[in-house]
Amino acid sequence: MSQSSSPEITVYIGLKPTMTYVFQVVTQLNSGAGPVLVKARGNAIARAVDVVEVVRHRFLEGQVDVGPITIGTERLTNHGGRDANVSSITIQVLRTTPVPRVPVAAPVPAAPSKARPA
Repeated sequence: MSQSSSPEITVYIGLKPTMTYVFQVVTQLNSGAGPVLVKARGNAIARAVDVVEVVRHRFLEGQVDVGPITIGTERLTNHGGRDANVSSITIQVLRTTPVPRVPVAAPVPAAPSKARPA
C-alpha cells in the first residue's frame, strides 16, 4: 500500500474505448481516491498505456505521478484447453495535487408562474 490513507482503486482495461477508461480513472482521482491501479493483460496492455498517458497529459496534466509499473506473465488456459502465457501490466497513478473543491450552488428559486386568466 502507499502513503495515502485511501484504499487503492483498480481499473481493469478491456475492450471498451480508451476514453471510457480515462473517465473512470479521472473520476476516481477527482473523488479523492488513493492510488488508482490500471491493470491489463495481453492485447489490452497498449490501451492501458494509452489511458494513463491521456490522463496525465490531457486531463490532469502536472497533477499526477505514475509508478511503480509492474509487468509480469500469467499462465492461463485458453479456449482449446491449452496453457498459454499472457503478459500483464499494472500501472499506478497517484494524484499529487489536492482535489479541487466544487462549490455547492444555492438552490435557484422558481420563477413566478404566468398563468393566464381563462
